[in-house]
Amino acid sequence: MNVLIIGYFNEHSKQRVIYSFPDHWKIRIVEPEHVDEFISDADVLIPEHIKVNEALLNKARNLKCVQTGAGFDNVDIEACTKRKIWVSNAAGVNANAVAEHIMALILGYYKNISFLDQFMKNREDETKLEYVGGELLGKTIGTIGFGAIGSRVAELAKAFKMQVLAYDPNKNIESDDVEMVDLNTLIKNSDVITINTFLNESTRNLVDKTFLNKMKNDALLVNTARGPIVCEDDLIEALKNNVIGGACLDVFTEEPLSLDSELRTLNNVIITPHTAGMPDGTKFHKERYRYFVQNILKIQNNEMPQNNLNQLKV
Repeated sequence: MNVLIIGYFNEHSKQRVIYSFPDHWKIRIVEPEHVDEFISDADVLIPEHIKVNEALLNKARNLKCVQTGAGFDNVDIEACTKRKIWVSNAAGVNANAVAEHIMALILGYYKNISFLDQFMKNREDETKLEYVGGELLGKTIGTIGFGAIGSRVAELAKAFKMQVLAYDPNKNIESDDVEMVDLNTLIKNSDVITINTFLNESTRNLVDKTFLNKMKNDALLVNTARGPIVCEDDLIEALKNNVIGGACLDVFTEEPLSLDSELRTLNNVIITPHTAGMPDGTKFHKERYRYFVQNILKIQNNEMPQNNLNQLKV
């Protein structure tokens, strides 16, 4: 099995990822700009930071499967289906890791961890320390999306005795543990809004100027889902003008985030480099790659993969 992994990995990361696959498989990890050199021989493609579109698929002579993480907005599923290429995602596999990252960001924001850490390391005068913060107790958190990540965030938030609101475009989702509400109700009543939904045409630029103006002026926006769900220019403007209290972001419109991005300069923003789903800096998550191997084995055995996104026949 020839597996092509596209993304930015350091050498240690590459070794950990490669060792998670069977020894007799050929695993190649390359940066996005080199995909054209290797796509023709790949049986399986695991893509980051590239579009899997008609142009790329025309060069993929042997491709049997495109395996993504939770998100699949970069894959043209219809084009894959026409070529009888399976598309599968790993929804839920990283749910706990992402949910914990979300709570870490929220706690870091309200407890001013980044600021206080830097204050101490700069050997500032502690007797002149001034900052604002808060507790999670009694605050209302709203999750946009109530799948594996959203529901896990709700569990963790309840441990902090937060009130939980949830909105999901799937009207069939019900819960006895949280209050399911419409989107406007969630926006207007949440102290924290966390985005835990897929990127598609209905969610692209969902968080725009209109959305932000409906939020409480001290509310916190958290996005660990996909960057384009948020209109970045509108968010920056809102943050600079104190339309909302702040933002915690793990994803961005363009990744890697530009070194010149204004988001890097704002005091009311905490940013991380799209690492919410990865427990450590080696970009390795054991359950994620175990899932990938199991799914690829299914395809190798002419079985239907889990979480398949196109209804091909085996």
